[in-house]
Amino acid sequence: MDSHTEPDEATISEQKSEAGAAHVADRLPTPEEEAAAEGEYSKEAEQERLDVAAHEREMNDLGANAKGEGRID
Repeated sequence: MDSHTEPDEATISEQKSEAGAAHVADRLPTPEEEAAAEGEYSKEAEQERLDVAAHEREMNDLGANAKGEGRID
């Protein structure tokens, strides 16, 4: 069974009109989003990044030193 379909004229017309439309954001970015985009972080965000990095190191150490049934060789 062939499931390929051809768009009708109304669909083609609508796609052409949308293709030429200007692309705009639905809202302005929040100050936090702007800061993150510029690479600026609050002290809380920086501390959270450090906490996540420390947790990752801890989990890597636990996995590297795993013993017993769950060990992958």
